[in-house]
Amino acid sequence: MIIGVDTGGTFTDFVYKQGDTWGVYKVLSTPSNPAEAVLNGLHYLAHGRKKQIIHGSTVATNAILERNGAKTALITNKGFEDIIEIGRQNRTRLYDLCFRKEPHIIPSDLRFGLPGRILQTGEELMPLDTQKIETVGRRLKDLDVESVAVCFLFSYVNPCHEQKIRQLLEPLGLQLSLSHEILAEFREFERTSTTVINAYVSPKMQRYIGHLIEELGLEDSLGIMQSNGGSISAEAAMNESVRTILSGPAGGAVGAHEIGKMAGYSKLISFDMGGTSTDVSLIDGNLSLAFEATISGYPVKVPMIDIHTVGAGGGSMAFFDEGGALKVGPESAGADPGPICYGKGDRITVTDANLYLGRLIPEHFLGGGMALMDKRLPLYFENMAQKVGLSPQELAQGILDVADTAMEKAIRVISVERGYDPREFTLFSFGGAGGMHAAFLARLLNIPNVLLPPNPGILSAMGMLMADVIKDYSLTIMKKQENVTVKLLSEGFEEMERKGQEDLRAEKIPDGGILLERYLDMRYDGQSYEIMLPFDEDYVERFHARHEKTYGYRNPDKAVEIVNIRLRARGRPEKPRFQKKEKMCKEPPPEAFLGEKQVAFDQRRIRTKIMARHKLNSGNRIHGPGILVEYSSTIVIPPFANAFVDEYGNIIMEIM
Repeated sequence: MIIGVDTGGTFTDFVYKQGDTWGVYKVLSTPSNPAEAVLNGLHYLAHGRKKQIIHGSTVATNAILERNGAKTALITNKGFEDIIEIGRQNRTRLYDLCFRKEPHIIPSDLRFGLPGRILQTGEELMPLDTQKIETVGRRLKDLDVESVAVCFLFSYVNPCHEQKIRQLLEPLGLQLSLSHEILAEFREFERTSTTVINAYVSPKMQRYIGHLIEELGLEDSLGIMQSNGGSISAEAAMNESVRTILSGPAGGAVGAHEIGKMAGYSKLISFDMGGTSTDVSLIDGNLSLAFEATISGYPVKVPMIDIHTVGAGGGSMAFFDEGGALKVGPESAGADPGPICYGKGDRITVTDANLYLGRLIPEHFLGGGMALMDKRLPLYFENMAQKVGLSPQELAQGILDVADTAMEKAIRVISVERGYDPREFTLFSFGGAGGMHAAFLARLLNIPNVLLPPNPGILSAMGMLMADVIKDYSLTIMKKQENVTVKLLSEGFEEMERKGQEDLRAEKIPDGGILLERYLDMRYDGQSYEIMLPFDEDYVERFHARHEKTYGYRNPDKAVEIVNIRLRARGRPEKPRFQKKEKMCKEPPPEAFLGEKQVAFDQRRIRTKIMARHKLNSGNRIHGPGILVEYSSTIVIPPFANAFVDEYGNIIMEIM
């Protein structure tokens, strides 16, 4: 059995394939111990059968956000102990005169500077003092340090000092993260911060993955989704946990890209609205990659799909601020206590507002497996609305409008603010709550079409099964264009390619399934930031053209500098295949109709048909208003939209 697993803030999702049969399953997440929900679902689905599992985990992310990772120390060059706290001069809250940074996850008494220096050429200027290393090692043991980040100047050119630390401290049982293995690039602050984060989250990730492996069968295999849109083995994820920080959202973006491409849509804005947050990403032919992100204020410089997240989800709670303005999120009711309609919560959420307006069908939630308690809602809505002089229906509509505005702004960040016109894209909507908001978002952004795949609530789990196995490697070289040739650059890739092939073979990828992709990070001499481009014979002209497209000008008289070389080693495992279905008549079959009810749209109650999505056939058309119910999601087709079912079972909504 092949199983994809995605742990979310409210639900843990499973998609599985047994023989030629596909199935989906959802359970409430267990925030106190995420493994509990994962194992419960696996035991329910597999019943002891052999399993191949790809898992998107939030363990590393939560460890950073909640600041409950391992007790971590830093070893670096003497005089550079405070680089992680000094950082750069950027200020996130420029006009806050009372702003104070949160204490760093590595306090000053756990930062150790050692004499010794490697020059930028790789030459050793001053050797490390072996006795001082041993003294630091004993001190780390006395302080009960669990994990150590090691980051020396220019170790990406010559890692001998970091390797010496490993040789002397590993026998003491300390877990080590060496910067030349985590990120072999320049910029000391970002490299040190990335290595520190890896050291901070890896022990927790090791315990989590180790617990899963203990509960799995001997023949079962476990892979972990990375932030870069590819999977890696559980063993690799335990050592380089920093690469898994956005693994769940990355699975969704991969699924959107693959299914969109299959359906004939190459320009997509992926919109993943779950229980806690909303993740959006722009796909213009290929997935967008970012090489620097900030997690809870800490720079992380590893390749990851360019995803923008806002705290607006189905579980986001509504409240009035001190000025009387209606706010929604980022605080979420999560899985426990959850929205009011789940039975235990006592604060109104976006899900409650959708249910109050009739856009959720209580008896069909989770395929009828979890009845929503709509009779709990009126009292809460009446009490909250009365405080500000609104009707309960106006309050519910206002909550949805505020949430939609937050998500609209997130989409503008990745599109309009980067020079892309949303009208040229299709909104690819998924996540458990996405189908209830997608049409309204598309109208706000003038996006003409919305694509909703089958079982959109579990698409992130499906994307994990569709992902390649990907290994990313990089090396800073700092060469001017006049000092390099295509031949010299090609030789620079050879060691990384050998490493990539070895690592993918270790992941059980046959040689015929290995693809090696070469990239260069380039900039004009004197610039501070780089543009990444595929490496070929015309790489300089490619750079000028991309620079002009990005910044509006080119400077052919200025020297081009090659900063980093990058290799993406891609292994292509067997992936799910979907069969086209023959188009039927436009009229949906009678068995798809489940009835009608009054649903609120634009402050009016309109008679709306309720339909079972799984009963619809390819070619069927639905005129709004309508509500489609299915196991993992609910899709709202408002009066200003029509929809049809394509050959792959996707719902294509047309905004009028």
